[in-house]
Amino acid sequence: MAVPFAPRVASAFGDSSRFIPAVAQHGGKWDARLSGLRRLAWELQRRTSVETVPDARPFPMASPKLFEYPFLYLGGEGVLPAFTPQEVENLRRYLTFGGFILADANEGRDGGEFDATFRRQMARVLPQNPLSLVPRDHVVFKTFYLLEVPAGRVLVKPALEACSLGKRAAVIYSQNDLAGAWTRDETGTYEFEVVPGGERQREIAFRMGVNVCMYALCLDYK
Repeated sequence: MAVPFAPRVASAFGDSSRFIPAVAQHGGKWDARLSGLRRLAWELQRRTSVETVPDARPFPMASPKLFEYPFLYLGGEGVLPAFTPQEVENLRRYLTFGGFILADANEGRDGGEFDATFRRQMARVLPQNPLSLVPRDHVVFKTFYLLEVPAGRVLVKPALEACSLGKRAAVIYSQNDLAGAWTRDETGTYEFEVVPGGERQREIAFRMGVNVCMYALCLDYK
């Protein structure tokens, strides 16, 4: 397990010392993984020195409130509706000013509707910064845990993709439904089976989530 520097919040954002994941509201199925994000925030505090609020706060993508949160989750399944011009501009400014998006295809299959439409919309937000494969030696695989495979609820893609601004991965995209592995139902039972690796794979998904959060917070990690 790698030892990270102390996390910090980018100076463009609010000065709260506690990590709270923001969630992008859009016209598709954006809210199916809220309990998973709350669980991830809880695990982040349990496993690291980061103080969190075990919550997931939804905001419209054109909201100025996004700029108070250095981490934004954008997930869904099925068609991701086209972003409005205001949403495109706000997300572009958010990312340019230091914000971070974890994009997560909840469908958990290669080439689904979310995947195709997310790529199309992200090309509008960052037309000069296309998605590309994240190399295995990228810092996101070692910000806290040393990892090799970004497994989620499923493992349809053994790699992450990213849109980079300079040397910073401003958007990290998984087709493995990371948050599906973290999600619990109202009784506290994990809602989805994790395949093909079972509970060991669920633990890897949590570790990947912790790494991604640490990457979003530790922008100057070396």
